[in-house]
Amino acid sequence: MRLIKERVAYLKGLAEGMQLNDSTNEGKMLKAIIEVLDDVAMSVDELTEVQHQLEEQVDDIDEDLAELEGILFDDDDEYDDETIAELECPHCHDVFELKEDMVDGHKDSIKCPHCGEEISFRWECDCEDCPPQEEN
Repeated sequence: MRLIKERVAYLKGLAEGMQLNDSTNEGKMLKAIIEVLDDVAMSVDELTEVQHQLEEQVDDIDEDLAELEGILFDDDDEYDDETIAELECPHCHDVFELKEDMVDGHKDSIKCPHCGEEISFRWECDCEDCPPQEEN
């Protein structure tokens, strides 16, 4: 935006070199136009400066937000949303993830995906979505 200020300064110098007469209507008008252009150039320069400061602030906020997102949502990447628990088969000792699609409701057994043997287990959950546990 320095170019605008330089061009207005050139026009001022040109007007002084032409020795515009303030007593004529044309001279008054040209000087007034040059003054307005000078004011506009200064305003544009100030706006450019403010915009640059705002860009820096937005960049800082963006970096802070990215850091917060990393802290808040980093754990989500570590676990598959469908994984309920990890189980070890008592028959073949293979460890596998129990996924939501492997259990139908809250049944108490599944087949081992490795050896095919039936694995019994007991649900221990106290969330509101699960039925209450029966005491044995």
